[in-house]
Amino acid sequence: MTYHAKVIAGGKVVIPAEIRRELGIKDGDTLVVDRSESGGVRFMTFEQAVQASQAKARAIFGANYTVDTFLQERRADWGEE
Repeated sequence: MTYHAKVIAGGKVVIPAEIRRELGIKDGDTLVVDRSESGGVRFMTFEQAVQASQAKARAIFGANYTVDTFLQERRADWGEE
């Protein structure tokens, strides 16, 4: 479904109520604004942005790569093990 959002004074964007309800966006919540490669703009909840970042990291490092694995690798690089 396509929605329209209005830009009001100060560059504020009014997000349609139905979308806010579906995504659980409440007054005062933080949204991440991302400029797409096609030149558009994408709004995401903070949770969606974190999940997208985690998915990118899994694609690069694999699903089993952990902080402990990273630290172990760095310590080996620094000669600490």
